[in-house]
Amino acid sequence: MKKKLIYSVFVALAFIVSACGGKTDVVDSGTYEGAIKKVEAEKTEIYVETSDGKTLELYFTDETKLTQDGTETPFSSLTEGQKVEVTVEKVGKRLDPKAVKILE
Repeated sequence: MKKKLIYSVFVALAFIVSACGGKTDVVDSGTYEGAIKKVEAEKTEIYVETSDGKTLELYFTDETKLTQDGTETPFSSLTEGQKVEVTVEKVGKRLDPKAVKILE
């Protein structure tokens, strides 16, 4: 019985890690540049790989400002590979995106 429980927990953790796109990093509050690695439209979530190789997992909130050329733009404008500048606030082990600026 104990082995089944341990196995179930292991499978659940493996699923959670694979569902969120693998290892992500938590950085200090600030502004970072990078490229979009993955867009999950149904969750309004993006993964950004920074120039120093960190992967940021960012769930958009109602307060997140998404802009391109100084104009607000819809989440659907985001695509994998785009260069972006993100301003994040570290809240515990979570990063809240305050602003995302499409650079190209």
